[in-house]
Order: sequence, then structure tokens, then C-alpha cells
Amino acid sequence: MQREWKTGRFFSYLAGIARRPQADTSTTTRSVASPAGHATMLPPAARLAARRLLGLASASASEAAGRRLASSPIAAAGYSAAASRGSVSSTRPFSTALNYHLDSPENKPDMKWEFSEANMKKVNEILSHYPSNYKQSGIIPLLDLAQQQHGGWVPVAAMDAIAKIVEVAPIRVYEVATFYTMFNRTKVGKYHLLVCGTTPCMIRGSREIEDTLLEHLGVKRNEVTSDGLFSVGEMECMGCCVNAPMIAVADYSKGSEGYTYNYYEDLTPKRVVEIVEMLRRGETPPRGTQHPERKNSGPAGGNTTLHGEPKPPPCRDLDAC
Repeated sequence: MQREWKTGRFFSYLAGIARRPQADTSTTTRSVASPAGHATMLPPAARLAARRLLGLASASASEAAGRRLASSPIAAAGYSAAASRGSVSSTRPFSTALNYHLDSPENKPDMKWEFSEANMKKVNEILSHYPSNYKQSGIIPLLDLAQQQHGGWVPVAAMDAIAKIVEVAPIRVYEVATFYTMFNRTKVGKYHLLVCGTTPCMIRGSREIEDTLLEHLGVKRNEVTSDGLFSVGEMECMGCCVNAPMIAVADYSKGSEGYTYNYYEDLTPKRVVEIVEMLRRGETPPRGTQHPERKNSGPAGGNTTLHGEPKPPPCRDLDAC
């Protein structure tokens, strides 16, 4: 953040230099104010260089402007209109999609969205856990419930609905939804497959697991299969290092009533394909370790130590305690 701020200040300074009116052509140098407030003699050639630097930075500046957009639907609509005119890039990588909102036919603020009758009962139960003047404390569980209801992702209309329920400005909900990666703001599959990419799983072959999934399903990371059933994402450590490699499967196929989130551990490329095909057929794969000789996190073949009372350390008199 600090680096981006400094870069932005630098280019603002260059823009100020580039936009200054030309001095008398007979004068080869002129005095301008530096950011630190000191007088600096800057020749016309330097001003020309500043203009060229700004030109080279225009593409990245447009992207930075998009990133700095608040999640305000009004600002986003303006950016979307500019994109349609070709003023800015109409495509963006998935990482930048985490930072701001662009209207689309299926995700725009003027769409009607509300919790189902069954889920409104859950909403009231969630809010009952907080004092009436701290309803905003329920934003995270309400976003999670909205995501379950909406098939695995949260549209901006759902965020606006939550803002009304907890009686805060919509930006307060946008801030939470864009901060936590657990909230998907683009469409995912009914089965969202999340591959752990942290070091223990990577050492144990998580990259091969992910490559196998992407090749088998014919998609790229964060894309949805043509039948809408599957998407593949990445998560950081999910706490199953002893059973690495592993994936988590968020099952949105049955709505919020049948939503499940299960771990599948000790995977091999062959086994992860079998799990995908079981899900495709509507079956429920056995969750947890997929190693036939392991139980939960225990060693293969059963325990080999600690069959009896452990001996105390010889350097300590436990009876004296």
C-alpha cells in the first residue's frame, strides 16, 4: 500500500511538470517546485521525458484507477461505461476482480434480491446474538448465508440487502465482502473445489492435484465448467498438514438447506478424479482421509507407540508434584 501511494505521488508530480505551460523559448531552464518544496532547475527536455513517462504509465494508471474505485455502484457504473467505450481495458485478471465491482447482466445493484423465508428466520436468529445497536456485527454470517442461498457467490444486490437489514451504509458490507476471500463475488460451480496450496501440501503434490483437476474438467483456475457443476480455486492452509495434500469441497448444489463444506485428504491424482466423478453422479464421497490404511490423522496401519501409560521423564519427580 505504501509503495503504491509513493508511486502515485511520483506520477502526480510528473503530471504537474508535464502540464506546466512552456516558458519563454529563449530560456533553456526554469525553476519548478519539487515535492520537498526545494527549487529545482528543470530543462524542457526533462518536461518532455515526464510526458513520455506518463504516456508509458497510462495503461497501468487506468488499471490503478479501477483498483482505487470504491465498490460504490455509481462509481463502478461510470467505470463500466468507460470500458464499453474503449477508454479502459474491458478485461481484467481474477486478482483485480477482488478489488472492485463492474456491473454485469447477472450482477448489478438494481436487481431485486432478498433472503428466502426460511433464511429470514436464520437472519433473525443470527441478529439475536448481538445487541440491537450492534447489528453490523452480523455482517459476516449474513454474507455467508447469502452466498449459500445464491449458489456460492454474493452479488452486489445481496450486499445492499444485508446493509438494509443491519442498518449500515452499503460500503460497510462491501468492505467485508472484498476483504475476506471466503466470499466469492463471481460465479462458481455448484461444487467449488478448493486446492490447498501452502507448503506442506505443495511438498506432497498439491500442484499435481490441481493440474489433474484442471485438465480433467477442461477449465482454468476460477473458471466454471460449461455444465455449471464445477470450479477450481486455491486456498491457503486449511489445517490438515498431517494429511497433505488435501482439497475442500463447498457443495452449493442443494442450496443453503443442504450446504456442506467437506475436506478430502491424503489425495492422489487418481483419487481426486474419482471424487469429482462421484460428485457428478450425485453421490457423497467419504470425507476425510482417502488413505485406506489411515483413520483420521492416525498413522497407516494403526498406532505403533503409546499403547500403555507413558513413562515420566527421568529427570523429574512427578510424585513430588
